[in-house]
Amino acid sequence: MLHLLTNFLLFYAGAIMALSLLGRFFKEGRFYARMLSYYFLLLTCTAYGVVASVALRAVGKVSIAQWTTARAFKNTACPLIGIEFEVENEEWLETRPAVFVSNHQTELDILILGRLFPKHCSVTAKSSLKYIPFLGWFMALSGTVFIDRSNRKSAIAAFDGAIREIRDNKQSVWIFPEGTRSHFATPDLLPFKKGAFHLAIQAGVPIVPVVVANYSHVLHVRDRSFEQGLIKIKVLEPIVTKGMTGADVDELVIKTRENMLDELKLISVRGVDLKKRS
Repeated sequence: MLHLLTNFLLFYAGAIMALSLLGRFFKEGRFYARMLSYYFLLLTCTAYGVVASVALRAVGKVSIAQWTTARAFKNTACPLIGIEFEVENEEWLETRPAVFVSNHQTELDILILGRLFPKHCSVTAKSSLKYIPFLGWFMALSGTVFIDRSNRKSAIAAFDGAIREIRDNKQSVWIFPEGTRSHFATPDLLPFKKGAFHLAIQAGVPIVPVVVANYSHVLHVRDRSFEQGLIKIKVLEPIVTKGMTGADVDELVIKTRENMLDELKLISVRGVDLKKRS
């Protein structure tokens, strides 16, 4: 078994080196070399997250398991891949408890969470992810809120559990309201699902919108392009939900999405300008 693992790692490293050499001449080589490196580091940090979650759960501090794992991934992956972040209004990430909502572009958003993720916060994820080795183990052990969108009863139960965690333990939740990756090459948002907004209103906590500039100049999966670069991020002012009811959800969703889209277009232009000057 150890022999097979060693051979696999040597083959994996060799593939990255070969693709990196090709990357000097072809962007596709850089794309695959960086993607292989990215997923290897993600798997490694996920394995660390499993151990960290077990240890932190044993001492009653599992609420920071996702934060410490996210930071570990960011600190190892960013220098290797060549990604930098510029975050505006970062102090609003300290809002606790809160429901954080952000746009969802590509697989790189996991690394972006590594830069932004606050302590005492959990992500939500589709329930099928819990069955993926290492990643699913880590997510389950660290307090991820799994949502089965095909089972309304199960989804409601998951949100009820999240509401209790928010109220009793001041545990925040991070949600991508678009529900899936957009892969947009230009600044835009998919329609928002309402779950995050119902959750915030029922728990009586603020919504904190987080806008990540369009970063297709860094990663464009459909174009097989993955380059070094700067990603601009802006945290918007928390939206107070106390006193709101379910009747306010539709208007809240529309207003939040419009504000985030306006800001997305602004910071995406500035983000590209910063890259050109660097």
